[in-house]
Amino acid sequence: MTKPRDNTSPPTTRGVTIRWASRYDAMNRWAFWGRERQFREWTADLGAISPGDAVLDVGCGTGNLALAARDQAGTDGDVRGIDAAPEMIQEAERKAAARQVDVRFQVGLIEEIPFPAGTFDVVLSSLMLHHLPRDLKRQGIAEVSRVLKPRGRFVAVDIDPLLMRNLRTVEEAVRANGFTEIRRGRTRFRTMLWRIHYLTGTAGEK
Repeated sequence: MTKPRDNTSPPTTRGVTIRWASRYDAMNRWAFWGRERQFREWTADLGAISPGDAVLDVGCGTGNLALAARDQAGTDGDVRGIDAAPEMIQEAERKAAARQVDVRFQVGLIEEIPFPAGTFDVVLSSLMLHHLPRDLKRQGIAEVSRVLKPRGRFVAVDIDPLLMRNLRTVEEAVRANGFTEIRRGRTRFRTMLWRIHYLTGTAGEK
């Protein structure tokens, strides 16, 4: 486990870091034909989040998925979000404060998740994994496995162009890390350019 990072400084990563938080939400509303909110809620539903669950959103961006997860985890839940970009974290914190909900955000990387082993019931990843090279995808999935509780759930939604082998690489990694009940397929959502795919899996016993 790494120590929590300073939320004002970006960590070093070989993945792509999106830092234009001020335009991010507007871009997503346009890209999803105005259906981004439904997409985030559907993704949270896919995680089968129960009241009281501990949930982590890796690559949380401006926090929309983490806030949707908070609605399902309820006041007894513990919802966290990490992102490589301090600007995204600042915007996510602003949204949580405006809604007066307790979702905690911090700068962090999927390849170095800053939480102890066995912390979370659910880990979510939305439209982030395609920004990572293959070795970081594998390292990130190993970290997801580490921070999930036994039988914890992992949900990834992302683009998956055939030549990119994005979620295929992720599926290979979740299998290598002992996940079971693995499912992969298309969602009913798309952006202006890409169909969105999903992958889910259940962590093995530690």
